[in-house]
Amino acid sequence: VQLVESGGGLVEPGGSLRLTCVASGVTFSNYAMAWFRQAPGKEREFAAAIAWSGGTSYNEFAKGRFVITRSSTTNTVYLQMIPLKPEAPAVYYCGAGPVVDHYGLAYAREDDHAYWGQGTQVTVSS
Repeated sequence: VQLVESGGGLVEPGGSLRLTCVASGVTFSNYAMAWFRQAPGKEREFAAAIAWSGGTSYNEFAKGRFVITRSSTTNTVYLQMIPLKPEAPAVYYCGAGPVVDHYGLAYAREDDHAYWGQGTQVTVSS
């Protein structure tokens, strides 16, 4: 199983980024997907999730600014972020799981995700 994130970078406050996570080695359409972020010295924090059925869940800081979508054609999950606010740089991670999804939810807990990518750095600064 491999999750590969991309799309991070340095952006000015008010700008936008679209993060991409391509999954391989899994039946993508069976998996809930999620984005988490981690700033230096802090724990990994939930940002957004999308169920295999398309239902979504967002952390409060992401509501109204982030949109998570998925494509089973390309085995890809996206995170559109606009506007971006000035805050500590963070690595955004893509997660997939659980392996057996009994409930079909958009999972917000880190422990609910079986697989992780290597992350992509996002820095918002002027």
